[in-house]
Amino acid sequence: MPKVGMEPVRRKALVDATLRAVGGHGSLTVTMSEIARHAGVSPALAHHYFGSKEQLVIETIRSLLRTLRADAVAALKAASTPRERLSAVIRVNFQAHQFAPETVAAWLAFYSEAQRSEEVRRLLVVYARRLNSNLLASLKQLCPDDRAGEIADGAAAMIDGLYLRQGLKSAPVSIESSIALTEGYLNAQLAAVAGAASVDAGRQLPVTREA
Repeated sequence: MPKVGMEPVRRKALVDATLRAVGGHGSLTVTMSEIARHAGVSPALAHHYFGSKEQLVIETIRSLLRTLRADAVAALKAASTPRERLSAVIRVNFQAHQFAPETVAAWLAFYSEAQRSEEVRRLLVVYARRLNSNLLASLKQLCPDDRAGEIADGAAAMIDGLYLRQGLKSAPVSIESSIALTEGYLNAQLAAVAGAASVDAGRQLPVTREA
């Protein structure tokens, strides 16, 4: 019989163990017994708390998304300007614990599972929409709406692409380089928007004739 008050502790231990086990295997072929062993509990107790490996995997993804959201909220609150908020979003997605090899491997496994599981796919869509929304909210304060959407899509694609490239151990990209590449993309796009605005403003200036 589970001890009273231990459920939250053991549920978290099982979620953490799932991340380690899936990350270590690089796939979801890991069994519930292996996960339970990583967590230091019996398979029966793991089933008692989550019912099945699929439910445990879903909770693990939700846990990752909750952590990412909490980190993003804190970082955005600490930023003062729209451009600082864009940098905050970038840093959060490339922070060290997100770049841990097992975490990267687990995310790759989850993306693969999304091809078969509607619920996993739905959770990853939630992540993608949240990332795009965080970028778009600041970009709309810096450029026209149509350009803001294009730049947000490009920045989100860079963040995801650079993150997933970490799974290619032969060609990893460091945290610092990933941040610099994404910041460089945003700077170039925003500079292009500012340049286009200056040209348009110049065309609208009244023409005067000297006497």
